[in-house]
Amino acid sequence: MAMPLGFTGARLDRADQVRVDAERFAAAMADPRALCLALDGIDPIPGERGGLRWEPFDPADDREVILLGLDEAGVPHFVREPGPGQRIDARSRTVMRLLPLLSPEEAALYGGARSLVDWHARHRFCAVCGTPTSLFRGGWGRQCSACGAEHFPRVDPVVIMLAEFEERVLVGRQPGFQPGFFSALAGFVEPGESLEEAVARELFEEAGIRVTDVSYVASQPWPFPSSLMIGCRARALGPALTLDTTEIEAAMWVDRAEVRAALAGDMGAPFMAPPPLAIARHLLEEWAG
Repeated sequence: MAMPLGFTGARLDRADQVRVDAERFAAAMADPRALCLALDGIDPIPGERGGLRWEPFDPADDREVILLGLDEAGVPHFVREPGPGQRIDARSRTVMRLLPLLSPEEAALYGGARSLVDWHARHRFCAVCGTPTSLFRGGWGRQCSACGAEHFPRVDPVVIMLAEFEERVLVGRQPGFQPGFFSALAGFVEPGESLEEAVARELFEEAGIRVTDVSYVASQPWPFPSSLMIGCRARALGPALTLDTTEIEAAMWVDRAEVRAALAGDMGAPFMAPPPLAIARHLLEEWAG
């Protein structure tokens, strides 16, 4: 069986019926079995045997609480907002060293919690009137006490795609990538465009190529801080590249043998492939067969 895409496969029941019912939410917090995810800001704290660290729910802790969901036994799982003085760093690289310690299911659960905690930390004031907001719906929203506006965690759609031309696909690298690392090109979907239009626009803006026949492959949450990566493929009309060097430092067309060598970690491969958690690796694996 194929491994699930990174940050997918969490098995908790999100329990929306508990989120919206104040009595049921209070009962979940009072459940003696309830657990709370331990975080360092928004980075995971490894358990004694690796994996996530869960602690008994402490009713004396006055930090705001978010319901992640219920497990198969009905045990409530929560995460709290960071404590005073805890730094929220959405670009922290510490997490990348800890993610390999997590199972796919744990990574998915952590990814959702990370995005939620980060969103709350950055949205403490009403976007309509500027008044401080408070959590509601079990932590899956914020509400303004002054104007009544409701605000909900956002997900930013990002297209990530492989353009193909004559049995080769295009990979590129940004200036901040580690040496030798190449990946699929990607970009945020803009207001007023479809996914297909976003794929075509991004490939033209970043690499100067025109494409057609855009097709969907798969999607993946990417909690850095809250993107939804939408994997696609497209057929390029020609191989000539004109790079936007403010976005793309280098790009190249690679064939299946070169992609397979990169995926296998061969020292002679022309590039270093994305890590297993990234949907870019899935796109390359799916294309290379």
